[in-house]
Amino acid sequence: MPFTIDLVSPERILFSGDVESARLPALQGEMTILPGHAPRMAALTTGFLVIAAPGGEKRILVQGGFADIGPQATTVLAERAIPAEEVDGAYFDREIARAEAAAAATEDPDAKEAANEVVFRLGDARAQMGL
Repeated sequence: MPFTIDLVSPERILFSGDVESARLPALQGEMTILPGHAPRMAALTTGFLVIAAPGGEKRILVQGGFADIGPQATTVLAERAIPAEEVDGAYFDREIARAEAAAAATEDPDAKEAANEVVFRLGDARAQMGL
């Protein structure tokens, strides 16, 4: 019994369709969504959204956003998202440099910690891809 997931970024709709499960990079930790999941909202962090669809698995790198999770449908509103097949080492270099610059440019300890967390998570995503 599949459920529907819609993944939207400001630039485009990255996925819309029926899936068997989805794994989200939530702030509280990785979450697996299955049909019939209890309703909830989840804030997202940098990491891979993994969608298990009937045609195979899709991996999309998300950087922030929210997921509106329900028993029959989930909507993911990503601040930034890019399919794994479009990500390369240069992408990670740019994004890590951007986050490091944000950390260096602020005196706010919370903002510095958040930027450093993005650097860590991007490095982890890069390692998962073997780049």
